[in-house]
Amino acid sequence: MCFRLSLLTLAVLLSSTVRADDKADAVKAAASKITAVTVYSNTALVTREVTAPDAAGLAEVVVSPMPPYTMQSSLYAEGNDNIRVLSVRFRTRAIAEDNREAVRKIDTQIKTLVIKQQTLEAELKTIGENIKLLDKLEGFTAKSLEHLTDKGLLDTEKIIALAKFVQEDRTKRSKEQLTVKQQLEEVQGQIAFAKRQLEDVSGGTVRNERDAVILVDKKAGGGTIRLNYLVSSAAWRPQYKFRSGGKEKDPVVVEYQAAIEQKTGEDWSNAQITLSTAQPLLNASPPELKSLAVAVTTGGTAVASGDLRAPAPVPPGVAGGPIMPNPAAFQKDLEKLSKGLRGQAAENYAQKNAFEAAKQQNDAAALEQFCDLFVSSDEFIKADHRPVPGGNDGPSVTYVLKPKLTIPSRNDEQVVEITKLDFAPKFYYKAVPVLTANVYRLADMVNNSEVVLLPGEATMYLGGDFVGSAKIPLVAVGKPFTVGFGVDPQLQVSRILVDRTRTTQGGNQVLTFKYRILVSSYKSTPVPVQVWDRMPHAEAAMTIAINLKDPKPELSTDPLYVRDEKSKGLLRWDVTPDPKQNGEKSLTIDYEFKMELDKKVNIGSFQAK
Repeated sequence: MCFRLSLLTLAVLLSSTVRADDKADAVKAAASKITAVTVYSNTALVTREVTAPDAAGLAEVVVSPMPPYTMQSSLYAEGNDNIRVLSVRFRTRAIAEDNREAVRKIDTQIKTLVIKQQTLEAELKTIGENIKLLDKLEGFTAKSLEHLTDKGLLDTEKIIALAKFVQEDRTKRSKEQLTVKQQLEEVQGQIAFAKRQLEDVSGGTVRNERDAVILVDKKAGGGTIRLNYLVSSAAWRPQYKFRSGGKEKDPVVVEYQAAIEQKTGEDWSNAQITLSTAQPLLNASPPELKSLAVAVTTGGTAVASGDLRAPAPVPPGVAGGPIMPNPAAFQKDLEKLSKGLRGQAAENYAQKNAFEAAKQQNDAAALEQFCDLFVSSDEFIKADHRPVPGGNDGPSVTYVLKPKLTIPSRNDEQVVEITKLDFAPKFYYKAVPVLTANVYRLADMVNNSEVVLLPGEATMYLGGDFVGSAKIPLVAVGKPFTVGFGVDPQLQVSRILVDRTRTTQGGNQVLTFKYRILVSSYKSTPVPVQVWDRMPHAEAAMTIAINLKDPKPELSTDPLYVRDEKSKGLLRWDVTPDPKQNGEKSLTIDYEFKMELDKKVNIGSFQAK
């Protein structure tokens, strides 16, 4: 026990002694290198291997410089059998100049340019003073000429020589002034560019240096210390490139990539890079759950945005209450507030403000429970009508990139490849003439790889040509998905209204609409085409009746279409136009539908939902 107390006392004394020297500009930093980085959605976990001193006993190991965006509370060090880590702390030191070679080089360049700027400014000022002197000399010449003329003592040759001198010297000075101004503008532009370079290289900080100070107790023998810390200004997002050879049996090659934002102020050189969708939290214990109080009102006061103490809004239809906003829009506002609170909670956990973070999590959950009041019946039956509280709208996945990579700190995004996948596509075409005359080429595929495809932007290539961009949804392992490969000009589609009639039947009016869709193929082989259209869908069946009559050909019998889409008034035909079936020989689709409603009722509007 006595030995342990003495050891801790010595550690405190040693730590206090070093703190007294914190203001010193020069420090002896231990050798270290970045070995691994895990990049999250808006932070990164960096791991450094630090070489421990050879001597046994207590020692302070300084890791310098640390990046400017280090989250101080995240510092954590690990030793080994020979090294015991007693403490880790973070410090900031004022320095005379940045020690990094790239920063010093640009800093020296800026100093040289500033000196040149000052010289040119002084030269420009001198030229200006000389021009003012010429102005005075010109005024003196004019007065002298007037005085000599009055007295009849005019010396023409001297006056002409003086005027000629003023004229020539003014021309010379003006040219010099213009040249120096141009040089000064060029130097100022070079200074501005060098400062932008300096900001890129230094991460915007050039006069402070940050250190991690690790207090260790070391036995005999060598060894290394693993220093871990979180940094902000780092993020990543998935993106894709889909390439197809254009033939039916050609596989679709998917380049699964990551666009990495790395503005941490330090380079990740030859490090093991891992990409993760997890959200690191620095709290070890769960937040305490508070009780949920319900407030009611009869005065019609609406809830204030973000103020949980305000009374709840009066539901629509309650006497004396205000007119409620659109429930869906109000729900989105509440979810936005909730998401913001959860983000603030994560930041507070990072800064060790656990009490405030727990309160924000409880407030966010209260808003999410309040959202349940506005969920429609259609949304209520869906298990995923709202993301999991505090989640990242998707599964937590991790990708370990091979081989090791070097990712420097800079302002623009850097793209690295996660993996390359081959999928067997089932190509077909889709036409939606009510929306567009273009016919699109699609491919159905199954994610038979071992990785989850996260939501992201994709660029699509067909036969080496760029055909457009698309958004890829979350695709789990084993899940089917569909991607588009742009417009095929060899297929065309059109839709026309053939006839519309209105008749009376008893106490009802009957509206009949007849449509025709023409599919033209200029391809050399038969191809499958999905043709989609729609007819009105009556949500209130007792007010209006809508019936489809005699579609030719028959609607698709695809089980998923019949289960999910057909009942909503969406129409789908699966057709296969023959080669060169166009013009008068175009494939024809005819259908009609009838709308039956009371004679006293009129159609107010059609709305897409």
